[in-house]
Amino acid sequence: MDQASSVREEEPAVAEGPAGAAPAVARTREELAAARSRATGTLALVPTMGALHEGHLTLIRRARESADTVVVSIFVNPLQFGPHEDFDRYPRTFADDLAACAAAGADLVFAPAREVMYPAEPQVTIRSGPMGEVVEGAARPGHFDGMLTVVMKLLQLVRPDVAFFGEKDAQQLAMIRRMVADLDVPVRVEGVPTVREPDGLALSSRNRYLSAAERRTALALSEALRAGADAAEAGAEAVLRAARAVLDRVADADPPLELDYLVLVDPATFTEFGPARTGPGVLAVAGRVGATHLIDNMPLRVGSPKES
Repeated sequence: MDQASSVREEEPAVAEGPAGAAPAVARTREELAAARSRATGTLALVPTMGALHEGHLTLIRRARESADTVVVSIFVNPLQFGPHEDFDRYPRTFADDLAACAAAGADLVFAPAREVMYPAEPQVTIRSGPMGEVVEGAARPGHFDGMLTVVMKLLQLVRPDVAFFGEKDAQQLAMIRRMVADLDVPVRVEGVPTVREPDGLALSSRNRYLSAAERRTALALSEALRAGADAAEAGAEAVLRAARAVLDRVADADPPLELDYLVLVDPATFTEFGPARTGPGVLAVAGRVGATHLIDNMPLRVGSPKES
């Protein structure tokens, strides 16, 4: 992200106050450090790339319930975008995001430019290892290296007691938990369940790219997950068979769904289930509708009746 494409729509007034008032805005490391030094009690971080929707706001409200100070970061991280991905067109809506942060109760928004987060081209980064090379990592090589690198930098800069992440990005959440454990980062990582629109589509900043016809096709992702969950009692093969049947019906739709993957995996390691395995799992799916890449997942318990 060059400086011209960094998140800068207008410079909001920097103010502090209760929920509903504009949160303070820090754009530099020095401003963040000064604000951090004034914080008392527990501090929560909600990392985002902006273009906030109800899923993000749910994270902020959960953070508000659990901590004395809530920091929201807004940074479109170039390291986690591949060469042919949507970095340049990723939505940047800072003024609206700031208002949303105020309504949800954030105290501070950290909105750095690229040169603040990466003063020089990084030479030492976080490697995601084998866990970052499967499922979404196989479809987007290097994505999780970039994601973990920026999350580690944010954790070091903000130094929160707890950080909140959405369960919609289940592999991301699992990898952050593993990074924190493996590298002894002193933070508690909290996952928050996926927020969905009334028709079942998982909330995503990329949903705004979808035309009405593309959105109808995209609904097959959540429908496939529900079908798989309904078949969980019958075992892993039944889960995948039921989900794939839904996706097959939209493979030739207009517009079609181009499936990237449909997998049933261990929730902690993202290794795939064998046919005889039972217990907790995550059914994960990703596909492309038009030019938009969408992901979704659903936790389930294979070999057990579906929870009501």
